[in-house]
Amino acid sequence: MTLRLNDTAPDFTADSTEGRISFHDWIGDSYAILFSHPKDFTPVCTTEFGAVARLTDEFARRGVKVAGVSVDPLEKHMQWKADVEKVAGTPVTFPIFADEDLTIAKAYGMMPADASLPGDRTPQHTATVRSTFIIGPDKKIRLALIYPMSVGRNFDEILRAVDAIRLTDGAPFATPADWKQGEKVIVALSVNDEDAKARFGELEIVLPYLRKANVPG
Repeated sequence: MTLRLNDTAPDFTADSTEGRISFHDWIGDSYAILFSHPKDFTPVCTTEFGAVARLTDEFARRGVKVAGVSVDPLEKHMQWKADVEKVAGTPVTFPIFADEDLTIAKAYGMMPADASLPGDRTPQHTATVRSTFIIGPDKKIRLALIYPMSVGRNFDEILRAVDAIRLTDGAPFATPADWKQGEKVIVALSVNDEDAKARFGELEIVLPYLRKANVPG
């Protein structure tokens, strides 16, 4: 299954380290991040989950829920959490879904739908299960990222993307390259100069089609 931006994120019910969860109900009125990895007890994934654990308060402050998913069974997740917490120096309080039968992985296109994996699978067998989705309160997919096994994810960048998505949702502006909170935004081309000044105040006109302004409010 190929998911596109603004597609509805597939719903599912699965066991997790925080109990059995129905995904859409769990999201509720929040934004959510669902990120997957190839296998428990692997080095890069341990550092990634540790990074998320350290950012838990930052995500919560923004009203964003985070959940991980792996094709390993729940018992291994519970054991692996101790290693993640050791690396992170903080508890892992977000759920990690067990997806041993690949239901979630296939629904989200994290790996080929016809994949046939051996029982004693290695990370190489699940190399494509390394995806990140940002999902809106409307359950629509707002961002999708796929990383190779050799590249650890930058969760500071994912946090930055969350900030940009939340800020621009339904607003007549966008964020420029490398934008960070507090910096100017780009006024949409659908808003003329006069209306833009009325909405945003003084404009920085770099080019006729590139106009920057402070975030309103």
